[in-house]
Amino acid sequence: MSSDGRFALVVEGVGKCYHMYAKPSDRLRQIVLRGRKQLYREFWALRGVSFQVERGESFAIIGRNGSGKSTLLQIIAGTLAPTTGRAEVHGRVGALLELGSGFNPEFTGRENVYMNGAILGMARREIDEKFDAIAGFADIGQFIEQPVKTYSSGMMVRLAFSVQVQLEPDILIVDEALAVGDNLFQKRCFQRLAQMRDQGVTLLFVSHSHEAVRTLTTRALLLDCGEMRSIGESGEVLLDYRRLLHDEEKRWHNAQIAGYAESNDRSSQTRNTTGNSESPNKGAAPDDLSFGDFDAQILTVDVFDDKGEASNVFEPGDRMIIRLSVRANRDMTHLNIAIRLRDKQGVKMYSWGTLNQDIAIRSGRAHGQTFWDRQFAAGDVINVDFICDCTLGVNFYEVQAAVSEEGTPDYENQRMLHWQDEAAFFQVTMPRTEYFFGGVTDLRMEAHVRD
Repeated sequence: MSSDGRFALVVEGVGKCYHMYAKPSDRLRQIVLRGRKQLYREFWALRGVSFQVERGESFAIIGRNGSGKSTLLQIIAGTLAPTTGRAEVHGRVGALLELGSGFNPEFTGRENVYMNGAILGMARREIDEKFDAIAGFADIGQFIEQPVKTYSSGMMVRLAFSVQVQLEPDILIVDEALAVGDNLFQKRCFQRLAQMRDQGVTLLFVSHSHEAVRTLTTRALLLDCGEMRSIGESGEVLLDYRRLLHDEEKRWHNAQIAGYAESNDRSSQTRNTTGNSESPNKGAAPDDLSFGDFDAQILTVDVFDDKGEASNVFEPGDRMIIRLSVRANRDMTHLNIAIRLRDKQGVKMYSWGTLNQDIAIRSGRAHGQTFWDRQFAAGDVINVDFICDCTLGVNFYEVQAAVSEEGTPDYENQRMLHWQDEAAFFQVTMPRTEYFFGGVTDLRMEAHVRD
């Protein structure tokens, strides 16, 4: 693997193995035995991880809890040694790995700022010049002079983030710590991260927020059980992550069914039939942009104007109809048919489904018959129109479509039957001389001059 000047980070064949002992005394016995007998089992938290990150690139590392994300970041930050392979870093690294990591709890906030700066190789004069900016961004007032052990979790992350971003690292590693801060501080943090990215700082970002990964990063790595599952453009890797989560939910769902069948002393034949999610009428995934169990399948997604004519260009205020055609591949009920709109930057603008409408009907905020209770036979085709006045700003938009089985009418027990990315597209333009607003959506605001 090349490590030329283009790369801020080169990770090659990195693995991390831990020795797991049945009881603490076995650890001492293993030292005495000097390898003549193995008293431990190996647990590989990481195995065979290789990738490169270019200077100035924003790169995400995603995966379920326990997939090895934090272990990999600690190896990159130099706080953990790999068992195999190497992680080669070029430039000053700032790392926000764990809440309060790198802080001495007995030191004041001010003292910890200077200690962290010294660890990063900065002279006291440089830290003096940046201290007011650090304290101002953290915005913890006189607590900057108090021992860190007296801080709340929110204050801790404020100071930790402020130190790392104001000391201008070449590479910034952020691992979920921002989830602790309040909403306003999180907003400021993400703005600062975007600014640093635009200024050429290399960003390594770990988050369970798909929206944050989409908006902050351009490429991503998906880890599963310590191994690389996929790497590539962030949106594509997030789709792989959703497939992974869906597969896990499907296994859990089948295990629940099998367990229920067994507890009721059903025959082996019945148990196998009930526990199998495969349907004889099941469709197949049409392309790599889809996933699901396919007990129901999206056939078409079309966009129409108010005259019912196909259209892919709208202006604010235009009537817009998004029509989904779905086929049930077996007898079904408790369905939800839904759409999600994203702009070309991947930001979710809106999502709505038949279950959302059912919830509104049940609460008395809307009228009509609920869809969730309806029964459908195998082969039935269901057509749903999602109708609205376009209030979106100028941009290019993607329609994502989904049909799911909802065990309860509240989105708490979902099984995805078919999810489709890039199901349709449309564009919003604006007649600037007739009607104009800025931003992502039209709030239909009015200006009233008060004399």
